[in-house]
Amino acid sequence: MRSLLFVPGSRPDRIAKALGAGADAVCIDLEDAVAPGDKAEARASVMEALARPREQSPRLGFRINPIRTPNGLADLAAYSASHAVADFIMIPKASHPVELEIIAGALEGHERPHLWPIVESAEGLSHAYEIASGPCVQGVLFGGADFAADLGTTMEWEPLFHARGTLAAAAAAAGIELLDVPYLDVNDDEGLAASTARVKALGFTGRACIHPRQIAGVNAAFTPTNTEIEQARRVLAAFADSKGGAALLDGKLVELPVIRAAERTLQAAGLVE
Repeated sequence: MRSLLFVPGSRPDRIAKALGAGADAVCIDLEDAVAPGDKAEARASVMEALARPREQSPRLGFRINPIRTPNGLADLAAYSASHAVADFIMIPKASHPVELEIIAGALEGHERPHLWPIVESAEGLSHAYEIASGPCVQGVLFGGADFAADLGTTMEWEPLFHARGTLAAAAAAAGIELLDVPYLDVNDDEGLAASTARVKALGFTGRACIHPRQIAGVNAAFTPTNTEIEQARRVLAAFADSKGGAALLDGKLVELPVIRAAERTLQAAGLVE
């Protein structure tokens, strides 16, 4: 999942358009994008939309309200009792792995989707490794805006560096995906590109988007170039020719970390499993 596009749960008419916008996944939002008085109506509309037949791609899921709130419990109960089928459920304000166990248990008997906890608090970050390795977890989203508010910092790179680094390590240890917080200025293409390149270098595998115009840039950032693919193939070929011994390529030693990086490049390009 290189890119994920949010669409308001109160606007089910926008779902079809969002699915055609080019993102790898679309998330219907029942939390921040829906006013308190509209939650029940949006919930019913979202379950109805998720019950309709659809194509396999892109992935389609929804974000519930925090599981420790009445609306969050109602979202979960509505999904469990419905014929809706979601590829994933995003869980905001995830702060402890027991929340994931409750959700996974509540969906027992239903076609259980992948879970995507959103870590957006100091408490959640303190349990990052446990959350990342929780039941049915496919990936984690960094909720940078709420995290910054929780710490009383800005959303600049330095204040959030520790949180991003911790989440990157936790996701890598669990072998799951990791998405960064959306870039909030939808008109700043250069800022989006620079910020996305930095989080990719840190170990993130994708990014959430709040506007369709951000999708192309995000997809491009997380898609290996032809030059990167060719270099990865050369690395693996040199290693294969060495038959497990030391190998040199362009005067540089080819060792295990270099090989693993080459394999990840080809995986990101969809050329190997």
